[in-house]
Amino acid sequence: MTDAKVAELSPQPPLRLWPGVVGAALILLAALVGAAAVEVLPFAMMAAVVAGLLIVAWWVLFSRAPWPDRFGAVVLMVAAVAAARRLLDPSIAGAGMGWLYYFLVIPGLGLALVAGAVLGRRLAAAPRRVAMAALILVACGAFALIRTGGTSGSSPVDVHWRWTPTPEQLLLAREPVALPPLPPAAETLLPPPAASREAAPPASVAAATARQPEALRTARAGSEPAAAAAAPEPAPDAAPAPWPGFRGPHRDSVVRGSRLSTDWAASPPVALWRRAIGPGWSSFAVGAELLYTQEQRGDDEIVACYRVSTGEPVWRHLDAARFWESNGGAGPRGTPALSGSRVYSFGATGLVNALDARSGSVAWSRDAAKDAGRKAPYWGFSSSPLVVGDLVIVAASGTLVAYDAATGERRWLGPARGGSYSSAHLATIDGVPQVLLLRGEGVTSVAPSDGAVLWEHKWEGGAIVQPALTPEGHVLIAANDMSGGIGLRRLALARGEDAWSVAERWTTRGLKPYFSDYVVHDGHAYGFDGNILSCIDLADGKRRWKGGRYGSGQMLLLADQALLVVLSEDGELALVKASPDQFTELARVPGIEGKTWNHPALVGEVLLVRNGQEMAAFQLARAE
Repeated sequence: MTDAKVAELSPQPPLRLWPGVVGAALILLAALVGAAAVEVLPFAMMAAVVAGLLIVAWWVLFSRAPWPDRFGAVVLMVAAVAAARRLLDPSIAGAGMGWLYYFLVIPGLGLALVAGAVLGRRLAAAPRRVAMAALILVACGAFALIRTGGTSGSSPVDVHWRWTPTPEQLLLAREPVALPPLPPAAETLLPPPAASREAAPPASVAAATARQPEALRTARAGSEPAAAAAAPEPAPDAAPAPWPGFRGPHRDSVVRGSRLSTDWAASPPVALWRRAIGPGWSSFAVGAELLYTQEQRGDDEIVACYRVSTGEPVWRHLDAARFWESNGGAGPRGTPALSGSRVYSFGATGLVNALDARSGSVAWSRDAAKDAGRKAPYWGFSSSPLVVGDLVIVAASGTLVAYDAATGERRWLGPARGGSYSSAHLATIDGVPQVLLLRGEGVTSVAPSDGAVLWEHKWEGGAIVQPALTPEGHVLIAANDMSGGIGLRRLALARGEDAWSVAERWTTRGLKPYFSDYVVHDGHAYGFDGNILSCIDLADGKRRWKGGRYGSGQMLLLADQALLVVLSEDGELALVKASPDQFTELARVPGIEGKTWNHPALVGEVLLVRNGQEMAAFQLARAE
């Protein structure tokens, strides 16, 4: 009898299943741990991937399955992963910079291999192979049936069936993008028309203005300021805006002069109005009776004006631009700035607009991406305009660009120092006004008048949140990497005869802001360390307490009351004592629905909140 016949008649040894079962158990355990403790989710996902790869190694090397089954399953897995990727929704294919699909499908394939081995161990060859192939195809193809609404701090993905409409699609089906023209009484508020320097606007700009309501149309000149010489000077308001833009008057989320009731059981926040809104992570600029924000509706990036009292729309300015990435979704990231009679905006693709605050008519428009020579970063241009005197300053990733507030003429261009999602920040240090910008290489300070560098400090890492000042004039800066925040650092500055000196006082991991800003009060900083609220002592950077889970939320500080108003990532409203003694939550109530990364605004006793699908105004009771 030949060796071939002996091999043919020899019984197939039973499968060695226990290593595969152990690997499957590890995948399920990692999933449970990641769901229960979101702060370890990245590690749990990595553990599941490793367990999935070990299952593949077991199947090929130690399972005792027939060799055609072993190699056939691996070849089918590789082909199925590649084929299914072509069928994925863009929100899945691009999530996690394109890696999320692999982090999900590898553990799924590991489970499919183990399930196929267990279920098919007593089947004949043909049905066993069909069952294994079906499980592999299901493990890969199932991801083509879903989409995500992006990632969040409290869950890896916001999963929906692929065919379900997004909140933006539902909004577009209910409301037209353009508003009807303003009534004649309102049109008297429009500045006189200005002729453009250019013979004709670019086609893309012409297409955008053609879709605008009549009261909103004006000459556009692409990246050149529209009629800089003839544009009317912005008329000053009688009083400054109560909340002129990103994080309030000083970009520090501090509210002064307000004292609120902390007994929300007896006097809960009262919803004055709610309104659906297009996606975007913009906050609010608020005047006496109007509020301004930015949003996306279809192919139009919008600067919108609403009434504070009712939430009713007043005007919308439309630009033919759309930014989208799978983690944060669609829409602009910056917050408008209100100064005098104008609103200044910076869109996610780089468009800068100066608009009449009452009518939305365009005074001038520029392309900061082109002016700075920068491409939109992965998460889009995210900074908010800063008005300093007669300048409007935006951060085009890591490059500051200053424009004449009246005409839009570019006045100066700052140095390029890596990328940034932070905004320009006005500070006065040692009696010297300066503009700070956090960048991927640290922090840079420039003179507002001409953009000349005053001082710099290097700290490698990402830059998203704003810097902060201590009462002593020291600067707090944060840095982050792809896994989140990496810490907070205190810098002491002194002006010398020829140069500034910068000294690091301390660096702490007791507070590690990622993209949730922090506040400073009475010698302490309060912010989100991951998803948990934390307090550190500014004297040495040591943590005083950590408690309260709010996801990647945002907050305001009521300085007169030592009180934090927290807006959680899930849209909840909470009151927390700004005290270093211990974490004390005084109240928590539902606010708005959906993932909420936007900064709240407080004007008087009216709290304005929004996210990528809804905005609302709440009346808060005054303290007795």
